[in-house]
Amino acid sequence: MDAEFWHDRWQEGRLGFHEGKVNRMLEAHIGALGLVQGQRIFLPLCGKAIDIPWLLSQGYQVAGAELSEIAVHDLFSEMGVTPEVTDTGRHRRYAAEGVDIFVGDIFELSRDVVGSVDAVYDRAALVALPDDRRARYAAHLAQITDSAPQLLVTFEYDQSAMEGPPFSITEEEVMRCHGARFAIRVLADEDVPGGLKGVVAAREKAMLLRPT
Repeated sequence: MDAEFWHDRWQEGRLGFHEGKVNRMLEAHIGALGLVQGQRIFLPLCGKAIDIPWLLSQGYQVAGAELSEIAVHDLFSEMGVTPEVTDTGRHRRYAAEGVDIFVGDIFELSRDVVGSVDAVYDRAALVALPDDRRARYAAHLAQITDSAPQLLVTFEYDQSAMEGPPFSITEEEVMRCHGARFAIRVLADEDVPGGLKGVVAAREKAMLLRPT
């Protein structure tokens, strides 16, 4: 599952992964991160998530990483904001009041470019990556965010019943990827209403990751 896969999805408008509303786990459990207004939350593989304007409306600053420039154009257009666009070297930075989105390969994103991060909200990244990339992603994310605490949202379902992404991520898989750096606590474990993509019964989980 390479960059071309995601570029094609955005180019063709095949956005089944785009939630279209604020994530229920984010709304319910953002408080578990213990943040105050003005602190900065990083969203890996953020797409054009409606979670971003919602977080801004709650008084947080937002940074994000996204491969598709189409997604980032759509994000700012739907927010009714004209961003300032600058080149950071390997990425293009789209910035407006309270928000910075870096367009390019997240694995080439550095801590210096991202800047200070107080917390991570991962709803779309770990579940989007095939199993051979997840441990590398987890290590890189911790490196560029200085092991900031995370609110992680995952799905768990019978992977044989539906191809990912989003992939089924068990608690054991979260531990394999993040357990060396974080203490992990399940905050919620709920049925996905109507099943995942209306295809397969699934559980949606919210987990709090605190650096050890």
